[in-house]
Amino acid sequence: MSNRHLARTIALQTLFAWDFTGKNNKSTESIIHDNFENFAPNFDDGGFVNNLVKGVADHLEEIDKSIVRYATEWPLDQITTIDRNILRLGIFELVYTEVPPRVAINEAIEVAKSFGGDASGKFINGVLGAIYNEWPDAEKKKRDNHWDKEKEDIPSELKIDDTNNLSEKEALTELK
Repeated sequence: MSNRHLARTIALQTLFAWDFTGKNNKSTESIIHDNFENFAPNFDDGGFVNNLVKGVADHLEEIDKSIVRYATEWPLDQITTIDRNILRLGIFELVYTEVPPRVAINEAIEVAKSFGGDASGKFINGVLGAIYNEWPDAEKKKRDNHWDKEKEDIPSELKIDDTNNLSEKEALTELK
């Protein structure tokens, strides 16, 4: 498991507990600490988990509005807690960070396959893909080409591992 994937998993576990216990922002540091102790005691993520969790919490209202807008068949409170927080994490990375869209979407799908139900991956892909597909072409091009197309220029923690994840071509095809 790559370091960023492990960090996203810990962020998801944190967001799940945070959401389940009433979204008390004062408890996130404690939840993050406990999750590191329980699941990755020797892992130094350089603050990545904290940035993800804080980013979701800081943009929660806008993120939840996106979920309501793009998951039209599902009221927010009827989406499972795990899928709702995978979406929150995925939307935060897709919309509010410089992570390439295919990486943000693919990572959310992979987390959903690991922690969600049988249809979670498709559900997450559908919502995140719909958000991405509404972007203007110029924004898609800018974000898709954030790094040079040469894989060597993509930081190793963001490279798509073809043994465990969709290939870049498959990830982009899934978006269409």
